Amino acid sequence: MAELFVIVGLGNPGKDYERHRHNLGFMVADEIVRDAGGSWSRAREKALVSKIRIDALPALVAKPLTYMNLSGRAVAPIMRRKGADPNRMVVIHDDLDLDPGVVRIKVGGGDGGHKGVRSIADSLRFRDFIRVRLGIGRPPVGQTPEEFVLTRFPSGEREALKGLVRTGSEAVFLILREGLARAQNEVHSRRPEAAEKASDR
Repeated sequence: MAELFVIVGLGNPGKDYERHRHNLGFMVADEIVRDAGGSWSRAREKALVSKIRIDALPALVAKPLTYMNLSGRAVAPIMRRKGADPNRMVVIHDDLDLDPGVVRIKVGGGDGGHKGVRSIADSLRFRDFIRVRLGIGRPPVGQTPEEFVLTRFPSGEREALKGLVRTGSEAVFLILREGLARAQNEVHSRRPEAAEKASDR
Protein backbone atom coordinates (compact mmCIF):
# COMPACT_ATOMS: atom_id res chain seq x y z
CA MET A 1 0.00 0.00 0.00
CA ALA A 2 1.35 3.42 -0.99
CA GLU A 3 2.37 5.69 1.86
CA LEU A 4 0.17 8.71 2.56
CA PHE A 5 1.08 12.19 1.32
CA VAL A 6 -0.17 15.10 3.43
CA ILE A 7 -0.83 18.37 1.55
CA VAL A 8 -1.31 21.46 3.71
CA GLY A 9 -2.64 24.75 2.35
CA LEU A 10 -2.04 27.70 4.68
CA GLY A 11 -4.45 30.56 5.33
CA ASN A 12 -6.83 32.11 7.83
CA PRO A 13 -10.39 30.79 8.33
CA GLY A 14 -13.53 32.81 7.76
CA LYS A 15 -15.06 34.91 4.99
CA ASP A 16 -13.21 38.06 6.08
CA TYR A 17 -9.92 36.50 4.98
CA GLU A 18 -10.83 34.21 2.11
CA ARG A 19 -9.51 36.31 -0.82
CA HIS A 20 -6.47 37.75 0.96
CA ARG A 21 -2.93 37.23 -0.30
CA HIS A 22 -2.19 35.30 2.89
CA ASN A 23 -4.88 32.76 1.90
CA LEU A 24 -3.26 31.58 -1.32
CA GLY A 25 -2.49 28.24 0.30
CA PHE A 26 -6.20 27.72 1.00
CA MET A 27 -7.06 28.68 -2.60
CA VAL A 28 -4.62 26.13 -4.02
CA ALA A 29 -5.84 23.44 -1.61
CA ASP A 30 -9.42 24.09 -2.79
CA GLU A 31 -8.32 23.75 -6.42
CA ILE A 32 -6.51 20.46 -5.73
CA VAL A 33 -9.56 18.97 -4.01
CA ARG A 34 -11.86 20.14 -6.82
CA ASP A 35 -9.58 18.67 -9.49
CA ALA A 36 -9.33 15.38 -7.61
CA GLY A 37 -13.10 15.15 -7.12
CA GLY A 38 -12.86 15.32 -3.34
CA SER A 39 -14.88 17.09 -0.66
CA TRP A 40 -14.09 18.75 2.65
CA SER A 41 -14.99 17.54 6.14
CA ARG A 42 -14.16 18.81 9.61
CA ALA A 43 -11.34 16.99 11.42
CA ARG A 44 -10.97 16.75 15.17
CA GLU A 45 -7.68 18.70 14.97
CA LYS A 46 -9.17 22.10 14.07
CA ALA A 47 -8.79 21.61 10.34
CA LEU A 48 -10.78 20.93 7.21
CA VAL A 49 -9.54 17.78 5.50
CA SER A 50 -10.17 15.91 2.28
CA LYS A 51 -9.07 12.37 1.44
CA ILE A 52 -8.18 12.13 -2.23
CA ARG A 53 -6.17 9.98 -4.61
CA ILE A 54 -3.75 11.34 -7.17
CA ASP A 55 -3.35 8.47 -9.61
CA ALA A 56 -2.62 5.55 -7.25
CA LEU A 57 -1.29 7.70 -4.42
CA PRO A 58 -3.43 8.37 -1.34
CA ALA A 59 -3.29 11.95 -0.09
CA LEU A 60 -4.84 13.96 2.69
CA VAL A 61 -5.37 17.66 1.97
CA ALA A 62 -5.69 19.88 5.04
CA LYS A 63 -6.59 23.50 5.73
CA PRO A 64 -5.78 24.44 9.36
CA LEU A 65 -8.50 26.47 11.06
CA THR A 66 -6.26 27.68 13.87
CA TYR A 67 -5.33 30.96 12.13
CA MET A 68 -2.06 31.22 10.28
CA ASN A 69 0.35 31.80 13.15
CA LEU A 70 -0.79 28.63 14.96
CA SER A 71 -0.98 26.31 11.93
CA GLY A 72 1.28 23.75 13.59
CA ARG A 73 -1.30 23.13 16.31
CA ALA A 74 -3.55 21.57 13.67
CA VAL A 75 -0.91 19.98 11.44
CA ALA A 76 1.19 18.18 14.06
CA PRO A 77 -1.76 16.22 15.56
CA ILE A 78 -2.93 15.20 12.07
CA MET A 79 0.55 13.92 11.23
CA ARG A 80 0.70 11.95 14.49
CA ARG A 81 -2.78 10.44 14.15
CA LYS A 82 -2.14 9.37 10.56
CA GLY A 83 1.39 8.14 11.31
CA ALA A 84 2.46 10.28 8.35
CA ASP A 85 6.08 10.87 7.37
CA PRO A 86 6.89 14.63 7.37
CA ASN A 87 9.22 13.99 4.44
CA ARG A 88 6.02 13.30 2.49
CA MET A 89 4.30 16.53 3.49
CA VAL A 90 3.79 19.45 1.09
CA VAL A 91 3.03 22.88 2.57
CA ILE A 92 1.59 25.52 0.22
CA HIS A 93 1.97 29.18 1.18
CA ASP A 94 2.28 32.77 -0.02
CA ASP A 95 5.79 34.23 -0.25
CA LEU A 96 6.82 37.89 -0.08
CA ASP A 97 10.32 37.12 -1.35
CA LEU A 98 9.15 35.91 -4.77
CA ASP A 99 7.91 38.18 -7.54
CA PRO A 100 4.14 38.14 -8.12
CA GLY A 101 3.05 35.02 -9.99
CA VAL A 102 6.30 33.09 -9.48
CA VAL A 103 5.97 29.56 -8.05
CA ARG A 104 8.93 27.77 -6.54
CA ILE A 105 9.29 24.34 -4.92
CA LYS A 106 11.90 23.79 -2.24
CA VAL A 107 12.72 21.46 0.63
CA GLY A 108 13.51 22.79 4.07
CA GLY A 109 15.49 25.95 4.71
CA GLY A 110 14.41 29.01 6.64
CA ASP A 111 10.83 30.16 6.98
CA GLY A 112 11.47 33.60 5.44
CA GLY A 113 9.45 35.21 8.20
CA HIS A 114 6.33 33.21 7.33
CA LYS A 115 4.75 32.46 10.69
CA GLY A 116 2.57 29.62 9.42
CA VAL A 117 5.59 27.75 8.08
CA ARG A 118 7.47 28.50 11.30
CA SER A 119 4.62 27.18 13.45
CA ILE A 120 4.53 23.88 11.53
CA ALA A 121 8.31 23.45 11.67
CA ASP A 122 8.38 24.21 15.40
CA SER A 123 5.44 21.93 16.18
CA LEU A 124 6.92 19.01 14.23
CA ARG A 125 10.51 19.80 15.21
CA PHE A 126 11.22 19.16 11.56
CA ARG A 127 11.96 21.66 8.79
CA ASP A 128 12.77 19.53 5.76
CA PHE A 129 9.25 19.23 4.39
CA ILE A 130 8.41 20.21 0.81
CA ARG A 131 7.16 23.76 0.29
CA VAL A 132 5.28 25.18 -2.67
CA ARG A 133 5.95 28.92 -2.50
CA LEU A 134 3.54 31.30 -4.24
CA GLY A 135 5.01 34.69 -5.06
CA ILE A 136 3.12 37.84 -4.06
CA GLY A 137 6.00 40.33 -4.15
CA ARG A 138 6.85 43.03 -1.65
CA PRO A 139 4.34 45.55 -0.26
CA PRO A 140 4.12 49.05 -1.74
CA VAL A 141 5.84 51.94 0.01
CA GLY A 142 4.05 52.88 3.21
CA GLN A 143 2.50 49.45 3.81
CA THR A 144 3.95 46.86 6.19
CA PRO A 145 4.27 43.20 5.16
CA GLU A 146 1.70 42.33 7.86
CA GLU A 147 -0.81 44.74 6.32
CA PHE A 148 -0.01 43.70 2.75
CA VAL A 149 -0.64 39.99 3.19
CA LEU A 150 -4.05 40.77 4.70
CA THR A 151 -5.25 42.66 1.63
CA ARG A 152 -7.23 41.31 -1.30
CA PHE A 153 -5.91 41.00 -4.81
CA PRO A 154 -7.19 43.99 -6.84
CA SER A 155 -9.63 43.30 -9.66
CA GLY A 156 -6.93 43.94 -12.26
CA GLU A 157 -4.91 41.01 -10.92
CA ARG A 158 -7.68 38.41 -10.93
CA GLU A 159 -6.50 36.65 -14.08
CA ALA A 160 -2.93 36.55 -12.74
CA LEU A 161 -4.31 35.17 -9.46
CA LYS A 162 -6.07 32.36 -11.32
CA GLY A 163 -2.82 31.50 -13.07
CA LEU A 164 -0.90 31.50 -9.79
CA VAL A 165 -3.44 29.20 -8.13
CA ARG A 166 -3.48 26.89 -11.14
CA THR A 167 0.32 26.65 -11.26
CA GLY A 168 0.44 26.01 -7.49
CA SER A 169 -2.06 23.18 -7.88
CA GLU A 170 -0.20 21.72 -10.85
CA ALA A 171 3.05 21.86 -8.85
CA VAL A 172 1.55 19.62 -6.15
CA PHE A 173 0.19 17.13 -8.69
CA LEU A 174 3.62 17.03 -10.38
CA ILE A 175 5.41 16.40 -7.07
CA LEU A 176 3.23 13.38 -6.37
CA ARG A 177 3.18 12.04 -9.93
CA GLU A 178 6.70 12.79 -11.17
CA GLY A 179 8.80 13.34 -8.05
CA LEU A 180 10.39 16.44 -6.60
CA ALA A 181 13.23 17.02 -9.09
CA ARG A 182 11.04 16.73 -12.20
CA ALA A 183 8.37 18.93 -10.63
CA GLN A 184 10.97 21.60 -9.88
CA ASN A 185 12.35 21.46 -13.42
CA GLU A 186 8.89 21.80 -14.92
CA VAL A 187 7.53 24.53 -12.65
CA HIS A 188 10.70 26.60 -12.39
CA SER A 189 11.01 26.79 -16.19
CA ARG A 190 7.62 28.50 -16.55
CA ARG A 191 7.17 32.23 -16.93
CA PRO A 192 4.51 33.58 -14.57
CA GLU A 193 1.39 34.84 -16.31
CA ALA A 194 1.81 38.26 -14.68
CA ALA A 195 5.19 38.67 -16.42
CA GLU A 196 3.81 37.50 -19.77
CA LYS A 197 0.97 40.02 -19.59
CA ALA A 198 3.42 42.82 -18.76
CA SER A 199 5.62 41.93 -21.75
CA ASP A 200 2.60 41.99 -24.07
CA ARG A 201 1.76 45.63 -23.27
